[in-house]
Amino acid sequence: MKEPSGFGKMWGLYKKGGVTPAIASMLGMQNAHQIAQIRNMSREQRRLSVLETPLQQLDIVVFDLETTGFYVNHGDEIISFGAIKIAQGEIEYDKTFYSLVNPKREIPEHVCQLTQISNEQVAKAPELIDVLTQFMSFVGRSVLVAHASGHDKQFLNHALWRTSKTQLNHRVVDTMMLAKWLDSHLEQYDLDSCLKSNHIDITTRHHALEDAIMTAKLWNCYMKKVTDRNIFTLNDLYAYLSKH
Repeated sequence: MKEPSGFGKMWGLYKKGGVTPAIASMLGMQNAHQIAQIRNMSREQRRLSVLETPLQQLDIVVFDLETTGFYVNHGDEIISFGAIKIAQGEIEYDKTFYSLVNPKREIPEHVCQLTQISNEQVAKAPELIDVLTQFMSFVGRSVLVAHASGHDKQFLNHALWRTSKTQLNHRVVDTMMLAKWLDSHLEQYDLDSCLKSNHIDITTRHHALEDAIMTAKLWNCYMKKVTDRNIFTLNDLYAYLSKH
């Protein structure tokens, strides 16, 4: 087979992460530096193993996304990111991340009412790749935690692939899965029900940062419960959840 040359060869190298931002920029690719930064963080994360780290020593980022709807494959988009760090088991209230995102599409009225995010607000917000780069930099090598994480992980993975042709390599723990084990008496496992069961004050729901902060408090409640059950590492936690 004839070896590709010119742009085709360079594009192939770029997809594999072998083209510097400067060369990518010369090829006319937008946001080349940010793309390279995101891809580099993804590669670094693949090398990191945290499975045997004690749960209380993990660097955690609890996050939440607000979106225009539930269907990423039908054109729904992220409209806000919220996150907060936990270190050594302590919620770091001074280390938070929050940003609106311009979704480049209309937010449905019911979503505007639910999230209190208007089309006028997001029209002035940063582009997805700008916020995504900042968010991934904030996350660093931390383990990610979210409630009902399937939705957030799907949108985050889609955003990473669409902007940078990479995927999420971070460990993700779902507090809803923990709730089904630790609060098995509940009829529902939505965030409100789990917060009420654990006597955590509900502040502003469907605000990405506020939801992340409340989920961080829920995570800490559950961590106290799992250590009482002789679960000490992330590997222990995954092993137990996989059997139940």
